Parts: sequence; structure tokens; C-alpha cells
Amino acid sequence: MRIAEGERFVICESPEGAARDAAVRERLLARLTEMIAASDQLSPLKRAELRGVIRPKPGLARYLRTTAGGLLRTDERAIKAEAKLDGKYLLRSSDPELSAADIALGYKQLCEVERGWRDMKQVIDLRPACHRKEERIRAHVVLCWLALLLVRVTETSCGETWPNLRRELERLKVGTFTGPAGTFRQRTEITASQRAILGKLKLAEPPRIQELTPAATAS
Repeated sequence: MRIAEGERFVICESPEGAARDAAVRERLLARLTEMIAASDQLSPLKRAELRGVIRPKPGLARYLRTTAGGLLRTDERAIKAEAKLDGKYLLRSSDPELSAADIALGYKQLCEVERGWRDMKQVIDLRPACHRKEERIRAHVVLCWLALLLVRVTETSCGETWPNLRRELERLKVGTFTGPAGTFRQRTEITASQRAILGKLKLAEPPRIQELTPAATAS
């Protein structure tokens, strides 16, 4: 690779990324080990067929080694070499004035921008916009942007991803009950996790009784 004048490279390491990479590799190795566990008892032709099944799977094939005798083994050398790269990534910058920390921060911000666009298109459903008038299309886009902003503020305040937060909050339900005295709507008990989320967002707990309609009295 040719390095242009003024270009700099920064190696970054993420402990969370390292743990994630190691966990993924362990799962792949467990699956590969299971697939080749009894391969020594197979005929050479059957072992070749098994190797052909594994090769199109890059996640498994990179850990597979074939001995001189045609036996299938996990490649310990490849595993150790990959483990040295867990959680590490290389960044390139053409700005000689930026510090290593600023380069890494800029990369993270770029990732957040890309993630925002993905969320706008998928999670928040920016498209399709079923509007014909320009002002309605603009209003639709602004509402989606506000929804994304709300998601990001919630994530930043709670230190948790939106899918996890939404999954926890969706457990809060409201039921409708009818009896001789009338009809009322009541929410479920707030869990400790839900209370913590509301506290971090500085939101009051919703009232236990949402609506109360007394039964009509006989005349």
C-alpha cells in the first residue's frame, strides 16, 4: 500500500470490541469443532466432501487446517494470529494536525452519522413517504428527524441502546377492567429497570389509574 505524503495511521483498541470478537470466535470454533469431531473415521472422499461444505463459509473456513494426511483440524496458528487483532482497527488521516484522539473521535462520529441514517431508513421508517405536497414531505422528514433525536437523547441519558430501552419499556402495559362499580384502566407495576430509565430521563411515573368511568346509576 502506497502512503501519500502527510498521511498518518492510528491503531485503536476497544476493550468492548475485543470481548465481542473473542466471543464470536469462540462460537465459530465450537461449531467447527463439532462439525469435524468425527471426521477422522470418515473415508477420504467423505472428508473432502465435508471440507467442501466448510470452505464456502468464511467464518469457519479461516480456522480450518488440513494435515498432510488429509485430516481436518482447527488451525491454532490462525486462531492465535487473529486473537492478537481482537478489538483493534486501523484509521488513516490526511490531516497532520489532528491528534490520535481526535482522529478516533472523528471516526466514531462518522459511525454515529451512518448509524443515524440506517435508523432513519429502517427503525423510524423514513421511507416510503406517502405525501404529494412539498410541505407535507418536509413535515414528515422533520418528524422523523425529531424521532431520531429523541432516540439519541434517550440513549445518551441512559447509557443503553434504544432496542434494549424500548424492550424494557414495552413491558409496561395498561389493562381495562370492568365491574359493577364501572370501568377503569390501570397500568402494570413499574419494574426497577423501568423506574431507573424514567429517573435518568427525568420523567414522572405514569399514574396507576389512567381512566375511571363509574357505572350508570339506575333512575
